[in-house]
Amino acid sequence: MHTQGVIQPIETQPVVHSTFVVERDYPKSPKIVFAAFIDPPRMRRWFAEGPHHEVEEFNVDFRLGGTQRLRYRFKEGTPIPGMTIINEGHFHEIVPDRRIVIAQTMDLGEKRISAALVTVEFVQTAQGTHLICTHQGAFFEGADGPQMREGGWNSLMDKLAKELD
Repeated sequence: MHTQGVIQPIETQPVVHSTFVVERDYPKSPKIVFAAFIDPPRMRRWFAEGPHHEVEEFNVDFRLGGTQRLRYRFKEGTPIPGMTIINEGHFHEIVPDRRIVIAQTMDLGEKRISAALVTVEFVQTAQGTHLICTHQGAFFEGADGPQMREGGWNSLMDKLAKELD
């Protein structure tokens, strides 16, 4: 609805913008840690699979301009049983063993709940790799919010550590 040239919002909840950084040290080389991001079966294990949902789709076309698509459905006994989550991304920067930049959207059911730019950096250290994951997000109505997403990324980094063992 327009009132004197100003667009009036239908929803009253503002977009929540947030940037957070998750860092981890892994006792493996950047080449090995990077490989866990680009090998679809390995990535599916640590990035997609989980005890609270069934993976219905996991596709990765890991190349500049390529896409990533994950769709899963929550199991019975979860707060939203039967609900689907779709995570889609487009790779904007890939520097082997050094950096991945992906723009992602997340949908809950039929509703877009967030959009983000995620940069993952792999820094060589004397002990292995210092991984820096920077998540710059916009969270919309119905989103879990930055605190839940940050917790999710922390959990993913823990799962990655187990995958690397």
